[in-house]
Amino acid sequence: MTETQTGPVAGPPPEIRAALGAHTTLTLAYGDDEGPQACAVLYAVRNGPPYAPGSPGGRGEGEEGEGNDGGISLVFVTSTTTRHGRFLASGNVRVAFTAQRDGQEWTALTGVQGRGTCHLLDGADRAAAWDAYRTRFPYVERSERLRRALDRTEFWELRPDWLRLVDNGRGFGHRTEWRR
Repeated sequence: MTETQTGPVAGPPPEIRAALGAHTTLTLAYGDDEGPQACAVLYAVRNGPPYAPGSPGGRGEGEEGEGNDGGISLVFVTSTTTRHGRFLASGNVRVAFTAQRDGQEWTALTGVQGRGTCHLLDGADRAAAWDAYRTRFPYVERSERLRRALDRTEFWELRPDWLRLVDNGRGFGHRTEWRR
């Protein structure tokens, strides 16, 4: 069974948001001149402005603000010295990803698949990503070494435009999909 939600403004349904909130690691997939590649990164979920067609990263022009939960993004850190960092630094690029917990039984398997755009954050957006990240991973803030490392690395935002929750606990192959 597949449930599908679409819309130009509404963000992902609560069950997809909950699944993204329940996990901490995503596998980021991309293709560059060397071919397909995937890497694992720790991520935090960030609620933000509603999605707006045609705007950079899916954001509306001039829209800012916490408390407006129309949009959702996943923020993570990685250096531009890595292969995936170099790819991401090439511009507002398309990626695919999955997020799920390891060691699940197939009858209860749950996780999220997605596609979207990824871009580098700076200024106020970087500060907001840092806040979301340290809230999700408080040990980073408590470690001077980790905190200094994050001060020197880049923050990225992945803005999904398609998400699929697979939840075999609700029935084999049960899916909930959302499209921007």
